[in-house]
Amino acid sequence: MPPVLHSIAIFVADIDRAKRFYRDDLGLVMTREGSFGAEFIEGPTHLGVHPAIHPDAQALIGRHTGITFHIDGILPYCERLHERGVKFLAEPTRQSFGVMAMIADPDGNVFALWDDRIPDESAEGVHPH
Repeated sequence: MPPVLHSIAIFVADIDRAKRFYRDDLGLVMTREGSFGAEFIEGPTHLGVHPAIHPDAQALIGRHTGITFHIDGILPYCERLHERGVKFLAEPTRQSFGVMAMIADPDGNVFALWDDRIPDESAEGVHPH
């Protein structure tokens, strides 16, 4: 049997603050926690959030993760994130492939948010590309 993807690791400086961000702000389901940190997202693949104890891991805090979250109804979701004080690096922007926004966690780790449905032209909160 070929290998399957189990988790993607994000390194953070403050695990308690990170758990609040991923669970409370983003609304991800925390499936497991322990001395390793925490895992989020139900399903075969998880997002692992780990305290950066080792210097090699510390160097990985605050970078573009390359991770994109698909969000059905991105505009109301982004509005909720704004209300919670989440840092936006790019507001929701209409693209040819949908609507995309960029956010950062409290440690500066960057994520893309994407909805493949393009709202109608009158939608508030979407910036044309």
